[in-house]
Amino acid sequence: MDCVREGGATARRPVTVAGARLRDKPILVPLLIAANVAAYVFTAVQAGNFGENYHSDLFIEYALVPLTVAGGQWWRLVTSGFLHIGVLHLVMNMLALWVIGRDLELLLGRARFAAVYGLSLLGGSTAVFLLGEGLSPVAGASGAVYGLMGGIAVAALRLKVSLRPVITVIALNIVASVLIPGISLLGHVGGLVLGAASTAALVYAPRERRNLVQAGALVGLLVVLLVVLFVRDTGYGDLTCFGSGWETRCG
Repeated sequence: MDCVREGGATARRPVTVAGARLRDKPILVPLLIAANVAAYVFTAVQAGNFGENYHSDLFIEYALVPLTVAGGQWWRLVTSGFLHIGVLHLVMNMLALWVIGRDLELLLGRARFAAVYGLSLLGGSTAVFLLGEGLSPVAGASGAVYGLMGGIAVAALRLKVSLRPVITVIALNIVASVLIPGISLLGHVGGLVLGAASTAALVYAPRERRNLVQAGALVGLLVVLLVVLFVRDTGYGDLTCFGSGWETRCG
């Protein structure tokens, strides 16, 4: 029995191409969906309208508005990724998160998946802050979800499986971003780029120095985003925001 225990302790557990232990079900994806749904229900109840939940005080205070971010409200870069405008917006994003996120979480592992999701969300917000209209509110998990789309495409390329279904989904969603009014193409593209880049760093890292290379690449991407945000914020100059709700003005 002692020999069996010793053998089991020293046997190498199978891992994925990203270095994650093999698991049979995702944990983070359901939690993320629950958080987004809870935020939507709260804003809808607060606004007293499930179709116009963007009138909620919470929505107004936490959606991404570039000028208010430049005025010091940096939390909006993250919190906006958990807010949605109407039921359709929520359902579309959560469905995509469920379909794409499950496989990617199992491939990358929980910690790596969380890093890709977070960088994708911040990448989408950074693109909006960098190039978006100053007082146009933006919200939604789309930046993070597009990051997962980019990630699954890179993973498919690494595993040498057909890219056609993934590329088709990405192309259709980008077309929808251009044609449907009110959707932030900037947030989608920013998320897509960061998701693809961070996933590439994870699945192409050399096995011998996998953890070190992966950590260094992810930290490097985060630093780049923070530098871009700082430079853009400096470009806005010193702003003071006043007023409340969508009547907020900065100058």
